[in-house]
Amino acid sequence: MRSPALAILWEILQRHRWGLSAVILYLLALGTARLLVLEPGRPLALVNSERFAFTVIMPLSFSFMYLLVVFSFGLAGDLAGRQSMYPARMFTLPVTTNALAGWPMLYGTVAMAGVWFATTLFALWPSGVNVPLIWPALFVAALLAWTQVLMWMSYGLPGLRLIVAVLVLVAIYLVAILGIHFKPAELLMVAIFAPQLPIAFFIARAAVARARRGDVPDWRGRFVRRGQAAGVLPRQRDHFHSPGSAQAWFEWHQHGRSLPVWVGILLPFELAFLFLGSNDSPALIFYTLLGVLLTPAFMATFAAPALFKPTSQASDSRAMTPFEATRPLTSASLIAAKLKVALWSTLATWLLVLVAIPLALALSGTWPAVIEQARQLADAVGTPRAVVVVLLGCWLLVASTWKQLVQSLYIGLSGREWLVRASVLLGMSVVIVIVGLVQLARDGSDLRVTLWNAMPWILVILVLLKMSAAAWIATRLYQSRLLGDRTLVAGAAGWLLAVLALFGLLVWLASTPFIPRYFLLLVAILAIPLARLSAAPLALAWNRHR
Repeated sequence: MRSPALAILWEILQRHRWGLSAVILYLLALGTARLLVLEPGRPLALVNSERFAFTVIMPLSFSFMYLLVVFSFGLAGDLAGRQSMYPARMFTLPVTTNALAGWPMLYGTVAMAGVWFATTLFALWPSGVNVPLIWPALFVAALLAWTQVLMWMSYGLPGLRLIVAVLVLVAIYLVAILGIHFKPAELLMVAIFAPQLPIAFFIARAAVARARRGDVPDWRGRFVRRGQAAGVLPRQRDHFHSPGSAQAWFEWHQHGRSLPVWVGILLPFELAFLFLGSNDSPALIFYTLLGVLLTPAFMATFAAPALFKPTSQASDSRAMTPFEATRPLTSASLIAAKLKVALWSTLATWLLVLVAIPLALALSGTWPAVIEQARQLADAVGTPRAVVVVLLGCWLLVASTWKQLVQSLYIGLSGREWLVRASVLLGMSVVIVIVGLVQLARDGSDLRVTLWNAMPWILVILVLLKMSAAAWIATRLYQSRLLGDRTLVAGAAGWLLAVLALFGLLVWLASTPFIPRYFLLLVAILAIPLARLSAAPLALAWNRHR
């Protein structure tokens, strides 16, 4: 291509065409839904003023998050590493450094602002929610610009990028939250955010130029020597207890911190919706907290294929290099290390969430509304059962995040780029469909009845598919000897015990004449991962021997 702009645009679209297509489909579906539910002669604000958050907050937040990742090349390297995360392959393009830095920033700015304007037109404006139009678009554009700067810079110490990113991006979020809370003149907010775009460009241009020269500062030596001399830092150990522990350490430092970092970047944006309402808007508070609580599991769906890809240094980012394929570890040991890292990543992510939610509720003054809802729950079901429900809900959310990570291992370990992209598109499409069905079910009683009557048959079909796939995978594992007989039997027994334990808990909590026990058993079988998790050793072996 002769045009640098087209060459860089093609580079971005070629790698993310499926995900960007899903964002466009979301906007089209949102506009279509608004047209369908608009009732003649009745203001739309009266119809959807309490339900707009469910339709808007989660998809909008995930769309912005995805665009942040795409245009900052956030998954192209190690977030905690010292090197620039700007893709090294693009340094060989016959374009200037200004083009390398400028065109991704321009494309990202247009995309972020376009999503905001489209959402405002299709959802926020018809629902009657009063929000500014111009300065939030500049805010998301500035957020992307500074994210690009922080991702493309080189750092002298490992992990320094994470610290700087949290400080800078949280400061930008705080400015936006103050603007939402105090509602200053829009011209003032425009004057705050607009100058940040050219400033960020010049810093990003310098960062890309430095990375293009291969200039990476290294401050590790002086800090390590000073820390050891002062007795603050321990001497670096020269061995690990086992090859598995060494692999787990490597996996964590390569990819394990990505999920908590990206969720931490997304949380302030979602929690900012708490400042739009007050104690008299419990629906907005409920849907905001629901979106925040579902974010880790949802982000894990898209982070897992990249988070646990087999390598980060091969020319094909999904294929294993000969060195890695011949690593003196069995496929089962490699999988065990990845499962351990998935647990660490899940716990770190939820620690951020559990700290951010109380802080946002306290700053926004919405604690009384949450306490009132908790009191109503305790009065309805009793305090002991309410406590168990809350604790169980927290455990299920944490477990679902870990589940979303590990059950997608087979996708990232397969080494097939098309499979990874197809899984991202499928995940976003499923979420859009579910949100649409829930919205339609809320508006129509006939659809609710139809879905409820068909639900047992849907679950039976899904269970049959799951068990058939698990049986086929177990046969392949046994024939290939990737797992021993004892491991296969222990895994099957452990899965069965987990299903029975979850089934017993569901019976204790939700067994009523309206919910038969076989329905709860089907839910328990589908909830515990089996087939996709078992397919991870097969996928890794497929990649190692291709």
